[in-house]
Amino acid sequence: MDLGELYQELILDHNKHPRNFKRVAECTHHARGDNPLCGDKLSLELVFDESGRVRDIGFQGVGCAISRASSSLMTEAVKGKTRAEVLALFDLFHRMATAPMDAEHVEMAGLGKLEAFSGVREFPMRVKCATLAWHTLHAAITEGDSLVTTE
Repeated sequence: MDLGELYQELILDHNKHPRNFKRVAECTHHARGDNPLCGDKLSLELVFDESGRVRDIGFQGVGCAISRASSSLMTEAVKGKTRAEVLALFDLFHRMATAPMDAEHVEMAGLGKLEAFSGVREFPMRVKCATLAWHTLHAAITEGDSLVTTE
């Protein structure tokens, strides 16, 4: 099995069985995301603990396979991270997903399973699907309760 097939299986698994697809009781941060072209809509809630780390995170909503899988993998990736670590991971993921196709090198160190989305940059409409949850997370921890849209 090649790497592309493994990535496809990972995305399909997280779409069919999304992790952290739930409401978070007593959330400290919340935002909503909307991708009107694809129909993706999500609500994201998270809680930072006393030490400033993500204690719990959950999302709900509807979306395409890329959007749901990205949301699911994102929630797994940020649990236990500090606000600064989450923002750094957001920057790394966003650069990877939006890098020009002719870029000689795309930094992916530290992304782990999130590298599965490296191929979305070949499909500009899918970049918005993959990054919606990330932009929603960014808004939740930097702006508070808000609505993020891809348009």
